[in-house]
Order: sequence, then structure tokens, then C-alpha cells
Amino acid sequence: MGDRPGLIAERPNFPEPLTRIDCMASITKRQLRQSLLDWYRAAGRDLPWRRDAAPYRVWVSEIMLQQTRVEAVIPYYERWMERFPTVQTLADASQQEVLAAWEGLGYYSRARNLHKAARLIRDRYEGAIPQDADDLQDLPGIGRYTAGAIASIAFDLDEPVVDGNIRRVFSRLFDIEKPIGSAEAEAAFWSLAAENLPSGQAGEFNQALMDLGAVVCLPKNPRCGSCPVSGICQARRLGIQDQRPVRKPRREIPHYTVAAAVIEDGERVLITRRPQDALLGGMWEFPGGKIRPDEALEEGLQREIKEELGVQVRVGEACGTYHHAYTHYRITLHAFRCRLAGGRPEPLEVDEIQWAHFDDLTEYPMGKIDRMISSTIQK
Repeated sequence: MGDRPGLIAERPNFPEPLTRIDCMASITKRQLRQSLLDWYRAAGRDLPWRRDAAPYRVWVSEIMLQQTRVEAVIPYYERWMERFPTVQTLADASQQEVLAAWEGLGYYSRARNLHKAARLIRDRYEGAIPQDADDLQDLPGIGRYTAGAIASIAFDLDEPVVDGNIRRVFSRLFDIEKPIGSAEAEAAFWSLAAENLPSGQAGEFNQALMDLGAVVCLPKNPRCGSCPVSGICQARRLGIQDQRPVRKPRREIPHYTVAAAVIEDGERVLITRRPQDALLGGMWEFPGGKIRPDEALEEGLQREIKEELGVQVRVGEACGTYHHAYTHYRITLHAFRCRLAGGRPEPLEVDEIQWAHFDDLTEYPMGKIDRMISSTIQK
């Protein structure tokens, strides 16, 4: 009876449950790191930018891979490296050369930002890509993810990354219930990426996570039987891997009707260059724009041309209907052959106008639909 107070007083000195939790967390981290690294070294994808992880090559690949599949990027990347093998060659090129090399890859602001950043690196950093993640984020087109990828892969720095593949992997591994895109989920992903990062092996680990999401932890029908970390995946243990990640309800995507004028003058056609700050900025196109709900196609096209170029046109025969989906909306574009009916074209709402010979249209960088119109009229 006399020693009972002493026993009670000593109870706070026995935190076994907490120690056990910490121990299990440590084991899980080690298992996650080692299993992923072993798997990556045996089964990682053979990609051209991984064969030579020079900073410039890593940077270009990461920008190209934003919102674009690896299979689509590879031929563009290889052609880009032949045309612009160094930061200096990219910085010295014209924007039109850069956009022409990018044509077809989409999201053209990426190309414009690459070009701007290359010139900043040439002028501010004497042609050497900065290593520090904060300095990298000061460059156009480089955010937190891209800075971390360049720093970890090209410079072997311990920087975490979080991309779409990693969000999906972490959502399942750690059973993240917050929806993708929410502030809570984003904070959790970056925290997990940092906590589980193996010191000195961040580049390999980050790429292992990316590859896991790309080839095993797929959006639909994940290949759990082939996953090197399925044994510690909480969503797999609960049988809810198909319910992760949680997504916000999709908003309805608006649809617009658009008309474009193929204004001809003998063997020439009028094209315009889009403003730099607009979608497809710096690209060439056939003039036109959105048709209002209360307008006929021909009427709306005449209005758009008057606003854009200050001229009247006579609308002729149709020369194609084209459908395209952008990130936040879809369009159906109707193209018409037209003739000038009054006035001299001026660049009122565009950066530049050009009368181009039909045979020279391939020399002007264009978006997908305008390139399709170009191909149609060239035939």
C-alpha cells in the first residue's frame, strides 16, 4: 500500500502507445521509400530526358509534360533539343521560331514562358539555370512543382514535388478524404511529399512516385496487384481505391459557336496574329470570333471582322466545320471563304496582319483548328 502513490506518479513516463505509433510510422516511411526506389530502379520508364538529366533538358521536359501525355511529348522534346540544344540557342531564337517548334503541343503560354525564361537566364544568370527552388520560381512558367522537379532531378537537392500522378498515389496510400483541388488536400499532399522524402535520393524518389501514378496507380482500374507499396496502401486495405482520389463535382463546360473568315486575294489569304496576353497568344489565325445567340453565322462573322480589322467582307461558301475542346470550354467553328467589300484591313484587335501566299502558310505557327483550315484551303 505504501508504494502505490509512487506507481501512480510514474505512469506518465510510460508512453508505449505513442512510441508504438511513432515506430510504425517510421517503418512505413522506410518501407515506402525503399520499396519505391527498388521498384523504380528495376522498372522505371526509359525516357529521353532521363538519359541525360542536365538542368536545361529537365526543365524543358517538365514544361512540356504539363497537362500533356508522355507519349505526345517525346517527339516534340527530341525535335526541340535538335533545334534549341541550349539555353543560349533558345534565348537567341525569335518567338515565332519557338512557337513554330511548339505547334501542335498545345497550351502555348508554356512555349512563350520558356522563351522568356531563357532570355532571363541568359541575361540575369549568365546562361546558367539557377539551382535554388525559390530562384527557379521567379522565372516565367515555373511554379512550385516544376521548381522542385528541376532542383531534385537536375541538382540532387532535397525538394519535394506534387503533381497529378502523385496526388492520386497519396490519396490512395494515405486515404485522403478531402477533394482534389481543396486547400486542405493540397496542404496534406505537400506535407506528405516532404515527410517521406529520402535525403539524398529525392530525384529518384520523386520520379518513382510519378511513374507509379503513370503506369500502376491509374485513374481507373489501378493495377494494385503490380504495386510495390500495395501492402501499406490504406485505400487498398479498405477496398476503396476506386473511390480515391475524391473529386469535386464537375462544372458544366460552356460551348461557343465561332466563325472564321478566309479572306482571299488571288493567291494570298489574310491572317492575323493573336495578342500576346490572349489564349494562343502570338499564334496566327484566320480572323473571326464568337457568334452571339441572336445572330446568323454570316451576320456575326461580318460584325467580328469589322471590329477586328475595320473592314466589310462579303461572306461566300462554307469551307469547313471544326470542333475543339479547350481546358474550360468547347467550340464549334464554321469557316467561310470571304472577299473584301470595303475598307483596308488594320490590326484593331490583333497584334499584326499579314497577306500570306497559300504555299507559305506552313511557315506561320497556328493552333490546331487554324492549321486544319489552312490545310483545307491549300488543297
